[in-house]
Amino acid sequence: MFMKTNVIVKLQVEGLHFWPAAKDILPEVAFLSYQHRHVFHMTLKKAVHHDDRDIEFIMFKRDVTEYLHDKYYNPSDRCHVFGARSCEMIARELLEHFECRYVSVFEDDENGAEVEVEHL
Repeated sequence: MFMKTNVIVKLQVEGLHFWPAAKDILPEVAFLSYQHRHVFHMTLKKAVHHDDRDIEFIMFKRDVTEYLHDKYYNPSDRCHVFGARSCEMIARELLEHFECRYVSVFEDDENGAEVEVEHL
């Protein structure tokens, strides 16, 4: 029997983003073209290879939090500024940077996206 094990961290950050093309592509949600606020809920799953953890999940969560803060936190806005990055883009960036199996990013824990590595 083949089993895979992940450590999982969940976190949330307050942030701003926008989708510049929304007003042209989908006029019904044109407001998305302008910077707006969400609480971004993130889940990251990272492979471990034994039951004593290759990575401690408390430290993993701290690493993700620090990465987001260093890259996106704007003191004048007092939150993270993701610019024109979508949930999909943020998830892909975290998946690649932290070499995860799976990352999801949800806006206000309601709508979002997930990116995962497929194993053949």
